[in-house]
Amino acid sequence: MALIDLKGIYTAYEGGDKAVIKNLSLHVDQGEYVVIGGPNSAGKTTLLESMNGLVKITHGSASVCGLDVSRSADEVRKRVGYVIQNFYFDPFTPFTVEQVVMMGRFGRLGLLKQPSKQDYEAADRAIRRVGIEDLVHKTIGTLSGGQQQKTMIAHNLAKEPEVMMLDEPFSNLDFHAREYLQGVFKDLVRDGIPTLIVAHAFDGLPDIPIHLVVMNSGTITYDMNCTAGEVEDIIRKECKVNGRCSSR
Repeated sequence: MALIDLKGIYTAYEGGDKAVIKNLSLHVDQGEYVVIGGPNSAGKTTLLESMNGLVKITHGSASVCGLDVSRSADEVRKRVGYVIQNFYFDPFTPFTVEQVVMMGRFGRLGLLKQPSKQDYEAADRAIRRVGIEDLVHKTIGTLSGGQQQKTMIAHNLAKEPEVMMLDEPFSNLDFHAREYLQGVFKDLVRDGIPTLIVAHAFDGLPDIPIHLVVMNSGTITYDMNCTAGEVEDIIRKECKVNGRCSSR
């Protein structure tokens, strides 16, 4: 079953006069592990933002979780876990890790409703799944970048998303933490939840089929399944063919 279906989409930022995503089509089924690679300014982050309804789709059609993104962006964002790149918490941010993770349940709760036992259990599962039980009473602004990264992943897991999207989720983590979280994402895929990851580092990918998407200048130049060991070589070749060899 396709949970993401993009057909010939063009997207542009508000006030921009040029399309960032151009005539792009993508089909993602349940239980796929999708790696999105390519050089800087290829449109990788914009693609995730487009699927979440954060950037306007000017042409084409986009369906996520069975919903038209252009018409139902708020509902799409309730159903999609999305970990952004380069988030920042002020050191004096007063919310604890436990509170931040619980905030992931707010889309399901609705306005003015108190969390139920089910909500607390979902947040607790997310905390344990990411392995941050020892941080629950610490305020998020006092944590390291890697700890904040894990907290935001748990926040999105607590949503019990139908699709998981992550933009450079390993940038602040060491190899062992990356490897551990790859196992978490592998479990999501096994549960049928497609997981899309924008990344420039490809060590520690799980030993499952990888749906590899390579982007350049707002378009997709490669869209096929491969093994984890083939990912980096394919991205390098695609970048070289398109005249931009950096995978970052």
